[in-house]
Amino acid sequence: MKSRKPGKNTLKPEVTNISPHGFWLLLDGRELFLPFEHFPWFRNATVDQIAEIETQDGNHFHWPSLDVDLSVKIIENPQNYKLVSK
Repeated sequence: MKSRKPGKNTLKPEVTNISPHGFWLLLDGRELFLPFEHFPWFRNATVDQIAEIETQDGNHFHWPSLDVDLSVKIIENPQNYKLVSK
């Protein structure tokens, strides 16, 4: 029997729905909504671009084809951060 190393199980974030107003991101059993009003970089993105998410620690996300980086803190409280768009 192989021994398992202790560690945190983290699932890859998953886009569960996209609407004309934004999209939902499933993360560790909870859904976060990213409205296009607060996250304009995604408004004209394709489904493939929105669904292409990279993460290293489960709290920071990168959309490579859009060159967008966000943390869970920013997604949950966008009003507390000055978001800069190219």
